[in-house]
Amino acid sequence: MSVVLEDRRILSELCGVNDSNLATIEELIGARVLSRGNELVLESEEVSKRTLFRRLVAELEEQIREGQVPGRGMIRSLYDSLAKNKKYLFEHNKNHIVFPSGVKVFPRSERQSAYVDAMARHDLVFCTGPAGTGKTYLAVAHALRGIIAKTRKKLILTRPVVEAGESLGFLPGDLTQKIGPYLRPLYDAMDAFISYEMILRFEEKRVIEIAPLAYMRGRSLRDAFVILDEAQNTTREQMKMFLTRLGEGAQAVVTGDVTQIDLEKKKQSGLLHAREILSDINEIAFIEFTAEDVVRHPLVQKIVQAYESKNS
Repeated sequence: MSVVLEDRRILSELCGVNDSNLATIEELIGARVLSRGNELVLESEEVSKRTLFRRLVAELEEQIREGQVPGRGMIRSLYDSLAKNKKYLFEHNKNHIVFPSGVKVFPRSERQSAYVDAMARHDLVFCTGPAGTGKTYLAVAHALRGIIAKTRKKLILTRPVVEAGESLGFLPGDLTQKIGPYLRPLYDAMDAFISYEMILRFEEKRVIEIAPLAYMRGRSLRDAFVILDEAQNTTREQMKMFLTRLGEGAQAVVTGDVTQIDLEKKKQSGLLHAREILSDINEIAFIEFTAEDVVRHPLVQKIVQAYESKNS
């Protein structure tokens, strides 16, 4: 069977570089896929595979028109949803993040969409889940969009500095150099949306501030978007301190992976404690990702699922 695509640009993006996307579709559906002229051809007589292929191509075509660039992760997520007979999330997705430049950031799962929606509606959002689920990535995208659009005056990114086998005092350099490795993931997230030069300009103007959680004590954060990353490594006292820093016009997102707590056993995670005692407050949103929401290399999803199975 074949599917005709009249727009050559869409056909080209759907196929991917060196037909890499077609290879992904072949792997998922279990049948050979060829590109001939303006047609995509599936070499299979199975009705179920033909139906799924037709729906998959139609959804990919729609997402490319919306501004998405298909890749292995996106195609796999789309395929999984269609294979389970779910209405695919991106069909009429209103929760994508649009930068003034026109760049669009799309959620890749139903829970990611709920996360983006929660950040648009609530002043405090808790998001937990395993590595690779987009917790920090989407929060930084949402925050930077607000900074660039000038709906927020400042972006503050913070995380607890938990030493794992090495004391900060024995690491080389000044304080900035000592804490740099702990804050690197936050820079990496920003790097995906704006240039390094723009990050430096924002830092010089104090529009963006990246600092250890301890530096939040005694402050009142007004008209700011605040992201607390790796919150599973906060103590109860640190979490309370952070949450009570929020001032007028502020919004906060707290992210963490409760399966990777590096605190001493005698201390309970502030993230777990906050999730327990604040869950009844309607103005606070709680989003919990699972292995199904992993959007990194497909192998990461399998690794997370293996660990979850072992620990259950």
